[in-house]
Amino acid sequence: MAKVKLGDFEVTLNGELPEVGSQLPDFLLADGDLKNVGLKQFKGKRLVLNIFPSMSTPVCSAAAVKFNALASQFENTVILCISRDLGFSHKQFCINHNLNDIVFLSDMRNEDFANNFGILHTNGKFQGLLARSVIVTDSNHEIVHTQLVEQTGHEPDYDNVVELLT
Repeated sequence: MAKVKLGDFEVTLNGELPEVGSQLPDFLLADGDLKNVGLKQFKGKRLVLNIFPSMSTPVCSAAAVKFNALASQFENTVILCISRDLGFSHKQFCINHNLNDIVFLSDMRNEDFANNFGILHTNGKFQGLLARSVIVTDSNHEIVHTQLVEQTGHEPDYDNVVELLT
């Protein structure tokens, strides 16, 4: 089981991120209109999964804004911003911040996404939320990069993502 920090508190996750070189597990997530979205809808596209606890935190919202600003640099790439917030909240956040270049998805349907990706907080005040992490795939959805952000209050390493995709 992977561990991250939430301040000084050690949080245990329910597993480990999928390994580089493996296929991205399929998923069932909901968009801003609560329509189901799965991996097959991004066939032939490189993916960046920006996974985070909640849009209601400053670091999570800052990461979404930063990824939106970076999105236009990447060809044939879709950036997915994923949390357990309701799709309605994601949609409103996009409207409020004029975010049009990323796709927000909610892990509200079931715990399969959190379990398959090994990123569910099992203790602490964020128990039941997703751990801040980034997964990058090629156009065949083979994982080429992962980052589990060790301190929940820190942003992901954007430079690694940019280097991989440009």
